[in-house]
Amino acid sequence: MIVTEVDPVRALEAAMDGFEVMPIAKAATVGDIFITVTGNINVIRGEHFATMKDGAMICNSGHFNVELALDQLGKMSKDLHKGVREFVDEYVQTDGRRLYVLGEGRLINLAAAHGHPASVMDMSFAAQALATEWALTQKGKLTHKVYEVPKAVDEWVANLKLQTMGIAIDKLTAEQKKYLDSWEMGT
Repeated sequence: MIVTEVDPVRALEAAMDGFEVMPIAKAATVGDIFITVTGNINVIRGEHFATMKDGAMICNSGHFNVELALDQLGKMSKDLHKGVREFVDEYVQTDGRRLYVLGEGRLINLAAAHGHPASVMDMSFAAQALATEWALTQKGKLTHKVYEVPKAVDEWVANLKLQTMGIAIDKLTAEQKKYLDSWEMGT
């Protein structure tokens, strides 16, 4: 599996996790399946589609339908066959190569599936509601910027979900908490 990345820390993490890391221009020439999960625009563009293998499959799971430059792919294709299979469109290139776009380039888990399962959505909605409640309690204290969901909210939702799943986890001992919170012990 190949990871393409613009963030050096994430690229290093991927490499240390055993993934091959390279620029998308190089990956486009060797990959068979492409999945974008960046949240950014035009991640896979015309110059990348131009070098992909015949039969390459392309999908997005990152952000709306903007990660794949499908307008560019459409302009460089001699034919578009919509629905060659359910949720699969075939773009035929002038050299005969066929590229397959899944779910019209939209979020594949929503466009070609049955949405998120309730077991995921309940956590998402709980975190959203509690984060909204937190923001309301901070009225007049917050500036105009994006805030992370407070750690306490994430932990509360996670603990409740674990309980409903019958999963128990360990808790830090007082000694472990003290160790992690200070530099008094250890090397």
